[in-house]
Amino acid sequence: MLVVLGFLVGTLGTLIGAGGGFVLVPVLLILYPLESPESITSVSLAVVFFNALSGSVAYAKMRRIDYRLGWLLALATVPGAIAGALTTDLIPRQVFNAIFGILILLLSFYLILHRERRERRNSPSSSERKGHITRTLVEKDGTIHHFSYNLKAGLSLSVVVGYASTLLGIGGGIIHVPILARIMDFPVHIATATSHFILAIMAFAGTIVHIARQTFSASAVNQTLLLGLGVLVGAQVGAWLSGRLRGEWIIRSLAFALALVGFRILWMTLRG
Repeated sequence: MLVVLGFLVGTLGTLIGAGGGFVLVPVLLILYPLESPESITSVSLAVVFFNALSGSVAYAKMRRIDYRLGWLLALATVPGAIAGALTTDLIPRQVFNAIFGILILLLSFYLILHRERRERRNSPSSSERKGHITRTLVEKDGTIHHFSYNLKAGLSLSVVVGYASTLLGIGGGIIHVPILARIMDFPVHIATATSHFILAIMAFAGTIVHIARQTFSASAVNQTLLLGLGVLVGAQVGAWLSGRLRGEWIIRSLAFALALVGFRILWMTLRG
């Protein structure tokens, strides 16, 4: 069952560039109601790393990753990721669930209400905006992407993303994709691929902290290995599917998945 779950998480997570932690955490909360938040997040974060690593390899072959920005944002998330891993055990289970559910719903509503600003991204003046860096990426199939972004804003937001995502065990892709695609005006396919690359580095840093703190029990290790086996395969399928869907449909799928998970977690929290 865990291998199948890992496959589904890997497919969906890589398709939308979110790693899959936002799906895995609530499922683990349901399957293991007596486990502590620290145990749940440590398993989820390790599985997210395997997913992001496999997905990044697939996206690298498609030449969709902006490595320059990816490394910078990934380094910015590391301090926050370490701090998040160190403070997970300080949060009571019900508070943890409430924070997670509210964050997920807010992201869903933002994606639904905020339309993609194509005219701004593709306009000639977009490359001349003050403080913005202009980039051009060419995919393996010849698709050309022209875009610009504010690096300072991205670095500042990434520090917060690193802390919040590792604290909740969701990896951060589910936060980074909206930031890249909506706030920083990245093409959606480049946003999902670059987010996955960032996610691999950030999840690895958080997982190392959990290992150092010995938060992995014997059962947690078994869960991680079985889920990891599934996501390694699922991530390849998700990357393949991403090339066959329009960017806006990927964002809509992300928003819908977020809403379902958010409502489910808050409902569980209210039931006590």
